[in-house]
Amino acid sequence: MNHINYNDFAITKIYGNSKVRMQVYGPNSLNNDGSIIPFDEQLAIITHYLHNRGKYINSKAEGLIQDIYNIQIGKSDNTVVSDIDIQYSLFSDLFAVPFLPITNPKFTFIDLFAGIGGFRIALQNLGGKCVFSSELDSHAKKTYLLNYGEVPFGDITKESTKSYIPDNFDILCAGFPCQAFSLAGKRLGFNETRGTLFFDVAEIIRRKRPKAFFLENVKGLLIHDKGKTIKTILKVLREDLDYYVPDPQIINAMNFGVPQHRERVYIVGFRKDQNVNEFTYPLPTDKTKKFADIKEENTVSAKYYLSTQYVKTLKAHKERHAAKGNGFGYEIIPDDGVANAIVVGGMGRERNLVIDNRLVDYTPVTNIKGEINRDGIRRMTPREWARLQGFPDSFIIGVADASAYKQFGNSVAIPAIQATAEEIIKRINLSKSVQYGIDGK
Repeated sequence: MNHINYNDFAITKIYGNSKVRMQVYGPNSLNNDGSIIPFDEQLAIITHYLHNRGKYINSKAEGLIQDIYNIQIGKSDNTVVSDIDIQYSLFSDLFAVPFLPITNPKFTFIDLFAGIGGFRIALQNLGGKCVFSSELDSHAKKTYLLNYGEVPFGDITKESTKSYIPDNFDILCAGFPCQAFSLAGKRLGFNETRGTLFFDVAEIIRRKRPKAFFLENVKGLLIHDKGKTIKTILKVLREDLDYYVPDPQIINAMNFGVPQHRERVYIVGFRKDQNVNEFTYPLPTDKTKKFADIKEENTVSAKYYLSTQYVKTLKAHKERHAAKGNGFGYEIIPDDGVANAIVVGGMGRERNLVIDNRLVDYTPVTNIKGEINRDGIRRMTPREWARLQGFPDSFIIGVADASAYKQFGNSVAIPAIQATAEEIIKRINLSKSVQYGIDGK
């Protein structure tokens, strides 16, 4: 066979419009109805195929690679390339990322509503391999790609997206959004969840029957619609899907080694043949961490420091609410304190201001009203938010600050997820290692 010298196909740079060379209109780039497969979906197919070493979506992925390079995979002529050639030459950038999949995993899982992969890091740390991911937000997809070498599939409510989920994975993970539930019927069952994203999670559980699932949501889920929503969810999981589901529990991230007061409700479940009839959520492992433990080591950019005018506005806002007996407004977290939950929108960043007197150059680097305050009041940086969620410093932040704050604010706290996942893994039967796939199941 003749050696083929192709320039690397830099998928990790697709969002920067650099080095992109792809035939998106090739004969294999079409859906069954003749429409063109969206570019992101093409990349999702290819990256999932490569990181799972061709174990599923074989024909579609190989056809797309053929469209890109005009090569025939598996043919006995001078255009043939082996799997290793494809993975480490044609798409080498996918394998130069911080968090590569585990080669010999103890278990497999899927990552729904993946965000930037908090679940993924937690379960990979425990020896798991992610075999499918989905996420709708395009900026989160970019971050996911830069860190895992994989583009998540898109809208999980679409049947075309669900069709790419492989069989025989062990654990389903989902930090699904809480939408309003329609409870018009009295049965409070599977049909009453239609139109919500939980229904799509439940439908995947019904079809794929994983050994276990791990769901995460805001703690308000427990009181949503006077408790009817969680009642509906538990009935679907316990009765309609026939899983053992212990009572949900609120877990606080600050008890697991990150200085953030972040309470989230966790729901776990086990397929009945796993013979699990008890589950204990993890006890706190580390309550000692303070903001100083995750504070930036060096002086940060002046852009994170508040202007004198904005500080004045925040103080006036807080005083108005205080006069009404409300506790709303900005908050400064001391170095020996614990941050409030980082959230998107509202006062999300302003409730986690800090004092940092290391700045010496007060020249503004952005357009601000007034000048930079001299009291050292600044916002936390995206890296500090990453650390509050337990992301290691090797995690790549490849998006603008506004997107980064949103992504970390929407993420899960990795240490708390990992501690709970460890309890799940202890209880499921991992002795039978099975292959997963779509083509040729």
